[in-house]
Amino acid sequence: MSRAVGVLLANRRVGTARANFLSLRMAPCQPACIPLRGPWPVTPVSRPATVKSELIQNFTSEEAVRHNKVSIIGAGSVGMSCAISILLRGLSDELALVDVSESKLRGETMDLQHGSSLIKMPNIVASQDYLVTANSSLVIVTAGARQKPGETRLDLVQRNVPIFEFMISNIIQYSPHCKLIVVTNPVDILTYVAWKLSAIPKNRIIGSGCNLDTARFRFLIGQKLGIHSESCHGWVLGEHGDSSVPVWSGVNVAGVPLRELNSDIGTNKDPDHWENVHKDVIASAYKIIKMKGYTNWAIGLSVADLTESILKNLKRVHPVSTIIKGLYGINEEVFLSVPCVLGEKGITDRIKVKLTSEEQARLRKSAETLWKVQKNLKLKSC
Repeated sequence: MSRAVGVLLANRRVGTARANFLSLRMAPCQPACIPLRGPWPVTPVSRPATVKSELIQNFTSEEAVRHNKVSIIGAGSVGMSCAISILLRGLSDELALVDVSESKLRGETMDLQHGSSLIKMPNIVASQDYLVTANSSLVIVTAGARQKPGETRLDLVQRNVPIFEFMISNIIQYSPHCKLIVVTNPVDILTYVAWKLSAIPKNRIIGSGCNLDTARFRFLIGQKLGIHSESCHGWVLGEHGDSSVPVWSGVNVAGVPLRELNSDIGTNKDPDHWENVHKDVIASAYKIIKMKGYTNWAIGLSVADLTESILKNLKRVHPVSTIIKGLYGINEEVFLSVPCVLGEKGITDRIKVKLTSEEQARLRKSAETLWKVQKNLKLKSC
């Protein structure tokens, strides 16, 4: 994931089907791209008719009003996977991209725009300057240091905190009322960091959390049963990482709890070895990173899933990272994934899931794992 830290890039509209780039360095240009350096030496004459003026008669003037503007911070593999997943679902009327690399922004934006006749492409703007994100309904943060092979998500935290201190202040400056989805790993701790730095209400800070873990869990259950993952119901809660908690007590297909069929499911006593399903969920990211260097497609689809619930006010339930202090005997100010209702205000409700004593103990252990790292963080005030 690219780090969205940088200097100002310029803003220059090249037409409705091209990208906007913000710049204080470029002067306006004539159609032939010759810089205008001063007043014309002669009196301007009327311009000849153009194809556009002959074809189109303006009926009324209007100022564009964006209702579902989405900004993505970081144009790396994850950021662009989020972008294309959101575009293909037609969720946004304007998409803004921010990244440190000007050339990458131009290339990615041009590449997307060339598909505008194939899907209902909204206006796409891109810049190194966070001004381009102004008045966003939703900001998605994917920028940060990339996870290295063999490196845990928690190892990433110290390298990502300084990046967040820069990003969050800029995001809030231009979109103080936005909802914020944090994707950068370690997502639970960095969602906490974003909340502390932004000082915005907790309902508007959302970590992508275990939405992806749960998707992987359901897929692997489906593979084992020979059933489509949409028909397999189960949750992974807690940390988006090695201490996540599979809620075997709630796993069911068509309302039939698997634990009623196998009381040892998910334990080391299980002859069918269902515990390997959750082990594979944890190992999935490490395996993919080892094979291709990074993960991007599934997390992009997962973020688009969350985006749809928020922008369309669907009130669907997702396992996302939110502050969990006071639940299940957890007293620390940590963010973990629990089932939450997502709508236009962000997290509108939390679902009171009945967990077994063992599952609650594992959730508390997950909180302790994060707290050990989080308590040593020193954050600058926003």
